[in-house]
Amino acid sequence: MKGRVIKSTGSWYIVKTNDEKLFDCRIKGKFRLDKSKLTNPVAVGDLVEFDLEDKETQGVITKIEERKNYLIRRSNKLSKQYQIIASNVDQILILATIAKPRTTTIFIDRILLAAEAYQIPIIIIFNKKDIYNEEENIILNQYLAIYRSIGYKVMVISAFNKQDIDSIMGPIQGKISLITGHSGVGKSTLMNHLNPKLVLKTGALSKYYGRGTHNTTFAEMHKIVENTYIIDTPGIKDFGVVEFEQDNISMYFPDIRKFASRCKFNNCKHIDEPSCGVLAAINDNLLQITRYESYLNILLSLEIK
Repeated sequence: MKGRVIKSTGSWYIVKTNDEKLFDCRIKGKFRLDKSKLTNPVAVGDLVEFDLEDKETQGVITKIEERKNYLIRRSNKLSKQYQIIASNVDQILILATIAKPRTTTIFIDRILLAAEAYQIPIIIIFNKKDIYNEEENIILNQYLAIYRSIGYKVMVISAFNKQDIDSIMGPIQGKISLITGHSGVGKSTLMNHLNPKLVLKTGALSKYYGRGTHNTTFAEMHKIVENTYIIDTPGIKDFGVVEFEQDNISMYFPDIRKFASRCKFNNCKHIDEPSCGVLAAINDNLLQITRYESYLNILLSLEIK
């Protein structure tokens, strides 16, 4: 039988077939051995084949079809294991906040890098606009200027505002979207407003305005409306990039790539090399310094992995 994985609990997977039937499936030990670097050999979004066991509602996954794309990260800064957050998605929604908690540009840029590698479209959504003070709104506008100038689609919302919720429905219609971000940015709250039937667990209002807690425990695909799905994921603190070589990092920064073509040397890392087009662009205020800082941060993380 064939189906798509719509929920992962680490040891069991819920697989939905084309006729909307659900099966609890597990994997054999061989899968874990073959994919020993992965904490989750099977991910939400995977298209799989499975055999039914004695119980008609349970099965064993025997094959994972080739993934068209996936979002992957290092499990933690010191780990040599990787985690596939989700696979086979049409786009990624980065839910970010300027306050309570603050989402850094480095965090956003790391996800953008991973998405660019697989040419997965990105929408950056800044939530909690209703609570920002004057200083935080200035920071928000700086973020908007950075990412819109590169060409990314950016939205500013409050998950409690119906017009803002309606504005999101258009971009997600007919697609499988992955939503990701720090704990506490309002992923579950947003999902509940997109489809009130979900009733996902959220933090208390005081938690919403303070530090976030992990309300989503496992990745799961939820139906929003017909043919429209969002994969909700546990909040993540850090996003460790994997599967990249140092020499290729600048290729996945569209704004840096534009100026890298002006470098004298093909293997230029844009650190202190002579006649570097990227460094010249920074000196001429043609490249945002935060983006260059993210580039260096990722480059360093690959050196010490």
